[in-house]
Amino acid sequence: MSTQKSAQAYHNNRVGPVMRAGDLAQAVIEAAKIDNPDKEIFVDDKRAYIRIHAEHEMILRQATIEEELGRPFRMNDLEVDLSSFAGQIESHDDSVRFYFTTKV
Repeated sequence: MSTQKSAQAYHNNRVGPVMRAGDLAQAVIEAAKIDNPDKEIFVDDKRAYIRIHAEHEMILRQATIEEELGRPFRMNDLEVDLSSFAGQIESHDDSVRFYFTTKV
């Protein structure tokens, strides 16, 4: 396998939200780091949007986002600034999980 293909396969295992830039995106970046302490969190800032991703699985908890925002937050409100995401998504009232069941 060429280096380029193996790098692409590595990139394809990353999951997480793509968000409109702003306060919520910044809070989600910090929450991702706190809620996934064993993971390296990658942040690609494209000015208008921010891609936040990790290898294979990322969990975001409502309480952590609220703490980072400094105000109450409902997980449903994540959808307002969520323009896309990588991987599969599992939503709960108090958390969201981005994941892959199959690794490339």
